[in-house]
Amino acid sequence: MTSLVVRQLEGLQEYQKVCDAMHQFTDARSDETADELWFLEHEPVFTQGQAGKAEHLLATGDIPVVQTDRGGQVTYHGPGQLVVYCLLDLSRRGVGPRRLVTDIEQAIVSLLSQYDLDAYPKQDAPGVYVNEQKIASLGLRIRKGKSFHGLALNLDMDLSPFLRINPCGYAGMQMTQLKDYHDSIDFDEVLEKLRHCLQSQLGYSTVEMKTGLPPKV
Repeated sequence: MTSLVVRQLEGLQEYQKVCDAMHQFTDARSDETADELWFLEHEPVFTQGQAGKAEHLLATGDIPVVQTDRGGQVTYHGPGQLVVYCLLDLSRRGVGPRRLVTDIEQAIVSLLSQYDLDAYPKQDAPGVYVNEQKIASLGLRIRKGKSFHGLALNLDMDLSPFLRINPCGYAGMQMTQLKDYHDSIDFDEVLEKLRHCLQSQLGYSTVEMKTGLPPKV
């Protein structure tokens, strides 16, 4: 199946609500269910992955911490960061987790090249980097051959909450964003460019655009 549903969620989304919807969608999908990408921004939140350690939470303050079942350690989501959840049937596509991570990273690299940034992934630390600073984070979960969770790309946001944690479990990791390299950032333009990059890299021939979360089954 080469068709893809793309959902754009308007406004700032509460993390737990979207996470619950991801689980519900993944649990209910059949072999005929089309793959989906969800594009959104979250309300401020720290999320702690399955391998997360308490010592990486330095001074979270008034920002809530949510335990989640994605891979990886702690990260921050907030306004001005583009989050994309990848709800894909890897078994049907005949690819494994490593290939999916590589495809997502390469799509982000392709996007950032359109903004004249020499971005790159790292073998030992998933994500995408510019000048040794992290601009995009990845955290996925694969269950019964189906992926959920996804990527977070820093566009034009307050980066200071990252100082309250060890991002992705790395003390002193420096974070960056597209705004550090371009004075004017059009969020919707970046979203559309990233959609095209992901669609191309992941090999989908047709796309159906939708708004809002899928209805509960």
